[in-house]
Amino acid sequence: MSTSGISPRRPARPTARRARRRPRPWQLASAAVALGAVCIPTAPLGAMTTPLHGTVTGAGKPLRGVRVTLFAGSHTGVRALGQATTDGSGSFTLSTSRPATGVLYVEAGDGRRLRLRSVVGVGDGGGVRARSVNTVTVNEVTTVATTYALAQFSDRRGIAGPGPGLQNAAATSFDLADPATGRPGGAVTSDSANSETLATLNTLADMISLCATGTPACAELLRLATPRGGAAPADTVQAVLNLVHHPTSSPSALHALARQARVFAPGLGAPPSAWVLALRRTASELYAPGRIGFDAKGNVWASNNWLPGTRQSSPFVTVLEPAGRPTLGSPIRGGGMDGGAWGLAVDHNGSVWVPSYGGNAMAKYSADGTPLSPSTGWRNGGLVHPQGVAVDQRGNLWIANSYGLKGAAGLGGVVVYPHGDPAKAFTITDPAFNHPFALQIDGRGRAWVTNSQISFAQLMETRQTGAPGSVGGSVTVLGPDFKPIRTIRNDALQGPVGLALDSRGNAWVAGLLSSAITEIRPDGTVAGVYRLPRRVLPWSVAVDGQDRVWVAGFGNSSVSLLCGANTAACPPGAATGTVLSPPMGLRNKAIQHLTAVQIDASGNVWLANNWSKLLPPTGGEGLVQLVGLATPVCTPLTPLPVRPPSAGCSPGTAMAGPPIGSADRYTVRPGDTLTRIGHAHGQHWRTLYRSNRSVLGPDPHRLRPGQRLTLP
Repeated sequence: MSTSGISPRRPARPTARRARRRPRPWQLASAAVALGAVCIPTAPLGAMTTPLHGTVTGAGKPLRGVRVTLFAGSHTGVRALGQATTDGSGSFTLSTSRPATGVLYVEAGDGRRLRLRSVVGVGDGGGVRARSVNTVTVNEVTTVATTYALAQFSDRRGIAGPGPGLQNAAATSFDLADPATGRPGGAVTSDSANSETLATLNTLADMISLCATGTPACAELLRLATPRGGAAPADTVQAVLNLVHHPTSSPSALHALARQARVFAPGLGAPPSAWVLALRRTASELYAPGRIGFDAKGNVWASNNWLPGTRQSSPFVTVLEPAGRPTLGSPIRGGGMDGGAWGLAVDHNGSVWVPSYGGNAMAKYSADGTPLSPSTGWRNGGLVHPQGVAVDQRGNLWIANSYGLKGAAGLGGVVVYPHGDPAKAFTITDPAFNHPFALQIDGRGRAWVTNSQISFAQLMETRQTGAPGSVGGSVTVLGPDFKPIRTIRNDALQGPVGLALDSRGNAWVAGLLSSAITEIRPDGTVAGVYRLPRRVLPWSVAVDGQDRVWVAGFGNSSVSLLCGANTAACPPGAATGTVLSPPMGLRNKAIQHLTAVQIDASGNVWLANNWSKLLPPTGGEGLVQLVGLATPVCTPLTPLPVRPPSAGCSPGTAMAGPPIGSADRYTVRPGDTLTRIGHAHGQHWRTLYRSNRSVLGPDPHRLRPGQRLTLP
């Protein structure tokens, strides 16, 4: 029986008329490919002088007479560049060259149920180096790797979409599978922590091989890979794509089916809870990472609590390229770093700010990794164990001055560096502040701050007794004028730590000791409390490009996924707050005790392995990349999650809502309704209409992109 998955379904027809949205160019091109309207130019793009030699195999044997097509995919769409047919040994030759942008991939199939894929080239425009291969093996393993890595850029027949996410995703496919040999990639085989991913990769490949032998089991695969309420996949690529989007589908039945093949080894010895491919990424000095952030190219920045194998504060910041290798001189030392805390923000110049928890300071690094802060960091504002940081629309840096997880109640405040200038630092105080932890900026320039109100001793006592404590906690909202607006309290806010905002301005708060996620509307009212199993101890929250909510579990080393405010992005019957992952979350041998979860522009879910053991506290090893599971977001996140448009993200793309300088104005975007705009800004749609009748005219539902509305 197929269970509900975690992929978006087709949105229902809205009752209100939405602002007209133009089709994305790459979507039109992909639709043409799906209908078979593929243009194969007589003069391929670019000077194609390099031969691409390949072999197509299925179930471990060469496939003869199979049609092979070379495709180029980019933000402008999908284009077929050439075709060939395999000979008796399964071999073919095509002419190719390194793509200028986007990706090159080959596709082979029998025109019926078997379809195989492999990436053969990555162009410029991403955070990874351009590369291509001259020899390729197209088989089940490369098909799984390509489909998972590029799941968020694939429709039924084509791979295309905006950069840098497209190129970065293609580079990850090389890590999952070596296109030259058709074997699992080095990232999968070189780290024992990825052994479960190796077995899952092989099991998925075994499933595909059933369609290479023409057995009745192929039809059963397509049936079991059909999402609840969705259409059956037409071929093997679509079947695997369905499993990426719906990873909880039929684990037992599909596992039993794969065991009929046994072509690839080692495979899973037992059914998984979900069809997930996880890659642990390790590097020198990457140890006990606390927080994660992405720059515009998709490079992964992480703070480090401790030096490897110790509990001595780390002086290093880690930077990995999108495919997981150190870059920009990582590990970076200097700038006053002394134990990276739970905070990291990228400003409008691409500079990265990281709090130095042990140094009671802020460290700053240029976009190329050069320390910009002094050797002691900047301590302006009376910093004491700073944690969360965020940059607002005017470039102001906000810092949660936590005073640590130990100490008397009522300590802490928020320090602001106006326009990123430490010399002008000032401190915001309020009686509600109580060990501030996380800090995020909404679309109106308001700062949302969690008051953790916990001590380290209470956390350990909770772990030992197995029962959440009652320590209290709250969320304080500060206006763009730096004045407190309100403080929200709720019984579920027990030791609130991480929070994230969705595209509508709702705040999602992790209650560490209540194992609950609290949804708070923009006007400060609590919209819902969503309970997770007691052992989860949620630490961090991230929201993807369709407002689905991802939760990092510190207690049981898991990732949970909740349906967000956009229920159209959830399976049929799901409501806001419905848990879409397995009850205890997505789990994998690579995942340890987590303090951070973030989504990148390729749709990967990144996790920070902060601790490997709770008693005694022992640092965690590396970052974990869950490949292709989430809807991409523009990076850096400034401030709300926005799905990348067809032309790609640009500075200010994620600046949802009005700029600080005109905080009472809003520009209508495609897809907006008055109800949605009002919900995001704490106003009823009728109130908005009364204030904007002269702009909107007699029909309150006829919005046009670009209209400027007044927010009462």
